[in-house]
Amino acid sequence: MTSGSTGGRPPETSGAPTAPEPAAIAGERRHLTNLAYRLLGSLADAEDVVQETYARWYAMTPQEQAAIQVPAAWLTKVAGRICLDVLGSARVRRERYVGEWVPEPLPDGTEWVSGRLGGAAVDPADSVTLDESLTMAFLVVLEAMTPAERVAFVLHDVFRYSFAEIGEIVGRSEQACRRLASSARRRVRQEHAPGVPVARQAEVVREFKQAWEAKDIGALVGLLDPRALAVADGGGVVSAVLKPIEGGERIARYAVGLTELAPGLELLERVVNGRPGLVLRREGVTVAVMAFELAGDRITRLWAVRNPEKLRSWTSEPA
Repeated sequence: MTSGSTGGRPPETSGAPTAPEPAAIAGERRHLTNLAYRLLGSLADAEDVVQETYARWYAMTPQEQAAIQVPAAWLTKVAGRICLDVLGSARVRRERYVGEWVPEPLPDGTEWVSGRLGGAAVDPADSVTLDESLTMAFLVVLEAMTPAERVAFVLHDVFRYSFAEIGEIVGRSEQACRRLASSARRRVRQEHAPGVPVARQAEVVREFKQAWEAKDIGALVGLLDPRALAVADGGGVVSAVLKPIEGGERIARYAVGLTELAPGLELLERVVNGRPGLVLRREGVTVAVMAFELAGDRITRLWAVRNPEKLRSWTSEPA
């Protein structure tokens, strides 16, 4: 992805080089945001990365801009490097984070897809679908990777960049990037449960919601895996359990106790990161967003984001 790389697009072949049209540069914002969100798990951080990327572009002279044959490749390269820096500092910040850190949830309607799908065919065993790469379960697995693993894996398996291009971002050889992606892929296969059809997920989440509203502990326990794990992220801003709750019965009893402590809590079925989830509201205010992972017909993981700073995109969500 050097200034001479085509990145899948034909270079200028005649005439004096001219700076690209502003509209063409602005048109890359969605792609850059999609990429940065997957790498960072935070929409706010992703937006900051995109802003910094554009700031560096516009800091160049028109002549310097014109010398870059594929601006989209340049922008991606810069955004990827900024994300690497952010991931490094994020590890330090998250060590000081109060309680558990959960990726920022995205509501339905947020544009997640795109990326570059045109290019050489990819072995299905070496890739994941774009839709899968947005689920909360998938993003949580990414959090356990090193920054270099995460960047190599996401850029190659999700956005189809070559290992040569990725090497320019992470500062490693093509072969080293291949090994990073392979290591990350093994981690995903080990830690990420096989997918359950979305229609079945929706049924189970709806049954969970109905049992929760009815305060039916027995029904809740029946929907939860005995070894289920519930993780809440309050960020130290609002009250939340600081450690994961383990066990289906403990989770069920905690959920019912929560509704008794917070009368008037409203549960809404919503799409969260491309999968059936729940939004919790009280007096019209979104107080939590929940995502789920299933294995078969039982819920194995629940993530509840309560940190208001991570619920910005849900504040104007319709009733």
